[in-house]
Amino acid sequence: MEKKRTTIVLFSGDYDKAMAAYIIANGAAAYDHEVTIFHTFWGINALRKQEDIKAKKGFLEKMFGKMMPRGAEQLGLSKMQMMGIGPKMIKHVMNKHNALTLTQLINMAQEQDIKLVSCTMTMDLLGLQQDELIDGVHYAGVAAYLADAEDGNVNLFI
Repeated sequence: MEKKRTTIVLFSGDYDKAMAAYIIANGAAAYDHEVTIFHTFWGINALRKQEDIKAKKGFLEKMFGKMMPRGAEQLGLSKMQMMGIGPKMIKHVMNKHNALTLTQLINMAQEQDIKLVSCTMTMDLLGLQQDELIDGVHYAGVAAYLADAEDGNVNLFI
């Protein structure tokens, strides 16, 4: 029997939407699906390292780097941002209920061999370099995602 495939395009840079993508991805992997998460545009920020990485960049690339959240735990919420209080509140509630953080879900995805892909075109547009992203990420364009999605049993856009 052929292995089932799940692909997810993570376009959003919102903490709650990224969590949903990773919860679904980890669930699919637990059901023995081969899973790919293609991070594009604001979704790439979930893969950024939290520490400041010195990289040679032009002015615009430096500005994008400063304006975008650095790492999964710095992402804002899609709703109830409340000047930064919303993410703190949701993380408090998650901790109270022993829910995994987005960083823990990303680590779990890597442990389950979920293929984390960063869109190279978006990286070029936003001035991001490979050193700025967590280890274990694959780099590819939309054609590589489409090749994965073509045989997908489940294809999601978040």
